[in-house]
Amino acid sequence: MTDLMETLIENREMVQPNHANVLEVAHGGHVMKWMDEVGAMSAMRFAGETCVTAHVNRMDFERPIPIGDTAYITAYVYEAGTSSVKVRLVAEREDLRTREREKTTESYFVYVAIDEDNTPTQVPELTVDTDEEERLRRIALEGENGDR
Repeated sequence: MTDLMETLIENREMVQPNHANVLEVAHGGHVMKWMDEVGAMSAMRFAGETCVTAHVNRMDFERPIPIGDTAYITAYVYEAGTSSVKVRLVAEREDLRTREREKTTESYFVYVAIDEDNTPTQVPELTVDTDEEERLRRIALEGENGDR
């Protein structure tokens, strides 16, 4: 069994001109890629296996991330099936000079754990023992169902 907090991954990507669209903000495809990578890390930390993306729930782009800011991405596992792992992902724009952050993007990804033959393999049970873990899980379940 793995605690929810053990799956928490946080990462930053500096938005460079080569990541930007014509509006000089991060292209949505780059943000999605960064989120997918961090989500896979969280799923693999949980499963102890290689995990591949199986499904992306709606992706809400609420505000842009300008060149020079960072995309601060947080991911954690909030539910697991037999071989599937659900991960909540939130991207924020962060100004490193002021430390100001704003949520920009949120989504819910499903990964599948695979073995060395690329066959789905069993994942452990997710444990939620603390009030903070329960709070994070509740937020994810509500968001996944559109109750934001």
